[in-house]
Amino acid sequence: MSTKWEKQEGNEGVLTFEVSAEEFKKAIDEAFKKVVKNINEPGFRKGKMPRQMFNKKYGEEALYQDAIDIVLPEAYTKALDESGIDPVDRPEIDIESIEKGEPVVFTAKVTVKPEVKLGEYKGLEVTPLEETVTEEEINEQLSNHQARLAEMSVKEDAIAEGDTATIDFEGFVGEEAFEGGTGEDYDLEIGSNTFIPGFEEQLIGSKTGDSKDVVVTFPEEYHAAELAGKEATFKVTVKEVKGKVLPELNDDFAKEVDENVEGLDALRTKLTEQTTEEKKQTAAQSLRDELVEKAAANAEVDIPQAMIDSEVDRMLQEFGQRLSQQGMNLDLYYQFSGQDEEALRTQMKEDAENRVRVSLTLEAIAAAEGIEVTEEDINAELEKMTEQFNMSLDQIKTALGGTAILENDLRFQKTVEFLVDNAKVTK
Repeated sequence: MSTKWEKQEGNEGVLTFEVSAEEFKKAIDEAFKKVVKNINEPGFRKGKMPRQMFNKKYGEEALYQDAIDIVLPEAYTKALDESGIDPVDRPEIDIESIEKGEPVVFTAKVTVKPEVKLGEYKGLEVTPLEETVTEEEINEQLSNHQARLAEMSVKEDAIAEGDTATIDFEGFVGEEAFEGGTGEDYDLEIGSNTFIPGFEEQLIGSKTGDSKDVVVTFPEEYHAAELAGKEATFKVTVKEVKGKVLPELNDDFAKEVDENVEGLDALRTKLTEQTTEEKKQTAAQSLRDELVEKAAANAEVDIPQAMIDSEVDRMLQEFGQRLSQQGMNLDLYYQFSGQDEEALRTQMKEDAENRVRVSLTLEAIAAAEGIEVTEEDINAELEKMTEQFNMSLDQIKTALGGTAILENDLRFQKTVEFLVDNAKVTK
């Protein structure tokens, strides 16, 4: 098979390849067998029209497109293998020449994976996050547990931060009440930022039975276009105020937080150990992320738009999957957020480009350093996955669709560890 790759400007080029006359003739024969099944010719049973009569009536050229559809996928794949290029988008394929008894010549305009010019990636300086756990952090966790276990009690005092006020309200823009701006017996936690910015703060100091005009301005990006950026007045009546009664910090409280501890001192110790481990993991991940970002920032690469678009597609799919786990979908998200798909894709574009840059950089470092993944590495990871997900080896492989993706992930992991091992870590 004759193949020629001509690199052009940027990441595009033209791949010229051909299908031999003999191969194309076989494809024409196969195309005839397929097409003739649907032909009703007087004097012949359906599908039994002789080839010679078909050629005379329709011309053999009538079979060319079907024959091309037969030979092109395999021919293009072989051409890619022979040329050694790595396309990142669907090609634009044209027929250069097609004549009876001659090879069929195709040209494909192909966007290929870009070359990466690596910058500095060994000896990168990083400072890890602090791993020490302070007494203040543990006290804050205990306070959060107190708030979680707090009981609500009706109070006569004025509304304060953290209280829950039961209110009636009606919203107006000018003199007109607007749709969706009315509520009765609504329980609003002050400081939860549930309502429009500025609303909750204006209720602080009010008491049960008070009526108050709360004036706010809707955000410019508010989902209801008719209210976006407009000033509104809410007529609010406070019907009841409840405050949180915190449990005492004692052994009984500790056992309610964690039934496996004996008392408050044991709870403090356990929280300290857990937080220390969490900080270590967070610091290690942050260190890896910083090294990868620095290596990618130091690299030079011209990223094709097709790769960014493909990454946005993946991110959109991932986002949709996360929404579905919360009982939601993209259509509902668009309604609630006031965005559409185009706006969301634009929002994701920068992150997508960064993801692609990081991926290409790690791939280039792995190639430069000869970082390989062995069969033992893959088998060890598969074994971990069988235990983690309680599935058989065959089930895991089926779910993964083979081991190619896993191999690529492991190579990236090894490459990141290489960056860590060769970094200058300063305390």
